[in-house]
Amino acid sequence: MEEIEELSPLRVASTVQALSSALRGNRENAPAANRSKGDRVFPDPEKLWFKESSAKNLRNRDFLSPATVLNTLYADGQVPPAVMSRVLSLRGSGVLPVAGAEVMGEGLRLRVDRAAAFKAVLAGQTADYLKPSSQKEGCVLINCPALHPKIYTPTPETLTLGQLRTVLLADHMGALLRSQGFSVFYCPKLPKDGNIVAFLRALGIDWPTAAADLTYEEQEEQILKALESSIYREEGADRGRKTCRGGGGDGGKKVEEEEENEGALRINLKRVFQEEGLLGYDPSLGTCTVQRDSISQLAQLDLCTADCTDVTVTVLHVTSCQDEFRQQQMAMLWRASGAPHAQKHVVCGPVKTPGSHLTAAQYLQLRSGQMKEASEMKYGDQVEGQTWDDIIKVMTSATVRFELLSTVHTSPVTLDVQKEGGVSTKGPRGGVFVMYNCARLHTLFDSYERGVEKGLYPEIPEGSQLDFSALKEEGEWLLLFNYLIPFSELLDQSGQAIGYEGGGARANIKTEQICKFLVSLSKDFSSYYNRVHVLGVRLYSYIYVFTYTKEIFLGNRVFRGFGSPFLNMPIHAN
Repeated sequence: MEEIEELSPLRVASTVQALSSALRGNRENAPAANRSKGDRVFPDPEKLWFKESSAKNLRNRDFLSPATVLNTLYADGQVPPAVMSRVLSLRGSGVLPVAGAEVMGEGLRLRVDRAAAFKAVLAGQTADYLKPSSQKEGCVLINCPALHPKIYTPTPETLTLGQLRTVLLADHMGALLRSQGFSVFYCPKLPKDGNIVAFLRALGIDWPTAAADLTYEEQEEQILKALESSIYREEGADRGRKTCRGGGGDGGKKVEEEEENEGALRINLKRVFQEEGLLGYDPSLGTCTVQRDSISQLAQLDLCTADCTDVTVTVLHVTSCQDEFRQQQMAMLWRASGAPHAQKHVVCGPVKTPGSHLTAAQYLQLRSGQMKEASEMKYGDQVEGQTWDDIIKVMTSATVRFELLSTVHTSPVTLDVQKEGGVSTKGPRGGVFVMYNCARLHTLFDSYERGVEKGLYPEIPEGSQLDFSALKEEGEWLLLFNYLIPFSELLDQSGQAIGYEGGGARANIKTEQICKFLVSLSKDFSSYYNRVHVLGVRLYSYIYVFTYTKEIFLGNRVFRGFGSPFLNMPIHAN
């Protein structure tokens, strides 16, 4: 156990990799039918072991190598003693300590030394489990086309639900990438004190602002000159009859037009991505007539990337599926102007509201009214005053964020926007349920600290002095094995889809996993909290488990400003 404390933080991926190596061993152990495939050995090494997650399976195993795998690797599925010995004696950086293993009907099942794992995590460098395992370098500029002015700056009344989804995703994604070490900037900057800024702040979004009278004339002039001298500019006889208005009010759709204006500036976008070897762009991109709002957006992008001091800059255009074509035009126009940066498109599916058509402002107002009604039904006359106004505001923000972020971003979202339904303060219903359980933890710690002041509880000792073998409840292991240990690896995934070269025009970043993770964590924590008296005989070990469970809740950036007003709710401490 002492040896474990000196190793790197425990990781599920490191454990699975080490188990796979131990199971495969030397190539001679594989049947001849599998060795005949040259260097390939079946099955895939990554599928030799599976981490269990359900409470039912965790009662008797933590990892499983299925019988089908054993039958493929060994004659009659019999695991050789030497292989079993390697599995049982497994050690290594980041590898969970092994308590035992046995072959059963379902396969080779392995049990982790849970007391040793609890001690390694809770009495060690626990901060390593609350952040990405490695810090990355580089600058990411997140561009949200929905916030760029067409004629006027967008307002809450003109912002569609699909556009609101892209803004929420951009904010969420930026927070995740910043936690990984990236320098993150946002485009465009919004007019300070504008109503769109106040609206976004009500949702916990702190979007960058600039002076209302700020102009980009110098940058626009530079962009225009660069496009006029671009090698992709089309002159006279080079023009075709089909053009598409880049950044025009038609949303980037192709139009047939007579070339009425011989002086119009046109760029061959197809040549841009073909000659520069850029993959994944719409082959129907053709000759683009440059419009004024295109120049304005490119000027702001240029200005924002000037803030990126890193050599490596990736630009993420977060846009709706309806505007993807137009944003591909913008990306290729920017490229034609000489912008060297890698560009990726994060494309959101549509937001559907059957039977209704709501703007972003109307949607937020509807959810706020429903949240107040639901709170009044649960808490009665208590729901009044500034404190409750703040609580309802934060609960509304959480509801909206989870509704629009917990679905894979490329998939459509269907909202129930009928006045009589939609939100609840009870049950596992997304944001409110997550925040309710965060408030429970806050109340528990507050009760404990007040109990220490009154002499009811002693100060919590150092983790190295605790007996973690006292943690025997299934719910305790569930929290550690399914949430505290894997959390860092979950954060790692958010930056993996940002490739600087190749891989196509789209970036698929799994932002929805954080929402699903928090809801699942809340369900398991709630079940455990309702079943076990925490402030009891095993107080110390519990407090250590919950300290880092609380850190996961509060440290997460699914939404900004998370929790502070909500923590004042009248919740009984267990």
